[in-house]
Amino acid sequence: MWCARGDFSRSRCFAWGRRGGGGTCGPRWMERMWVDLPEAELRAYRSSQTDPADFDAFWERTLSESRRYDLAVDVVPVESGLRTVDVFDVTFPGFDGQPVKAWLRLPAHRDGPLPAVVEFLGYGGGRGHPLESLLWSSAGFAHLVMDTRGQGSTWTTGDTPDPVGSGPAFPGVMTRGIESPDTYYYRRVFTDAVRAIEAMRSLPEVDSERIALYGNSQGGGIAIAAAALDGAVSALVARVPFLCDFPRAPVITNRAPYREIAQYLKIHRHAVQRVHDTLSYFDGVNFARRGTAPAWFSAALMDATCPPSTVFGAFNAYTGPKTITVWPYNEHEGGGVEDEAIALAALREVFKYT
Repeated sequence: MWCARGDFSRSRCFAWGRRGGGGTCGPRWMERMWVDLPEAELRAYRSSQTDPADFDAFWERTLSESRRYDLAVDVVPVESGLRTVDVFDVTFPGFDGQPVKAWLRLPAHRDGPLPAVVEFLGYGGGRGHPLESLLWSSAGFAHLVMDTRGQGSTWTTGDTPDPVGSGPAFPGVMTRGIESPDTYYYRRVFTDAVRAIEAMRSLPEVDSERIALYGNSQGGGIAIAAAALDGAVSALVARVPFLCDFPRAPVITNRAPYREIAQYLKIHRHAVQRVHDTLSYFDGVNFARRGTAPAWFSAALMDATCPPSTVFGAFNAYTGPKTITVWPYNEHEGGGVEDEAIALAALREVFKYT
């Protein structure tokens, strides 16, 4: 990061900003500057992430194991007090048949199966309150918000535990089970996401041929993975996505959640190769190489949480039709409501839904 002294020194700028004063680089607002490559170089950037030889076999086995469980979707009406949106409490079998919660929101006045949006959430958040997240149902879509297992106590509430244990891990979820792809936390989350799509597809209120995936930050990374693993969704929206370009991300930013990986490796000094081998099975770059649905990405040039080169690592690898919006003066909020407006217009066009 360019600091007030003109040095390319991330450690001084980030450390000073978190302490709030007394450093060499100026006040915290000085962090609001480009944290990565210029846009022209971002568009040319290619991730160094490698593709494991058994990547596809690993995921085929993982999904097959969870598909042994019947897709019994429980849908219970919720008295929300809303007149234009109906809300339902949903439970479906995720990884290893373990129950996963979600909210389903439908327009109260509907005629026939609806185009649908399955949404995945940012790091630390859960499905929240029934009255939250009303955009998609208000716009006429069926909308499923998947709870993220073991999260939901940072900025929204959650209701889905992660009953699987873990070896030693840094606080957070980024290093839970990181010793092996088979035990890694996101193996369970990505499987939950695919099963959420299948649950949505099974509902009579939903047009199974018109399902889009949507997510911001961690949710964007989950959406990239789920789109590739499902292989039949109609569209993908990944706003400032997390979980992309693991070879680069933990060494160019000291922000959480990527910092969890660096802190783990600071202690487990001899585990570097093993950790990066595990992460290669969960990297948005490798899923992007298998993406086919029309996709809308966004990146923010002042985003130190999900640095723009990590987003472009996935975007540039994406093999389907794709568009990216770059916000030069924004941090991890990206385009905010402007990203939502772009997504809404894009999905209306994809679904020919007016």
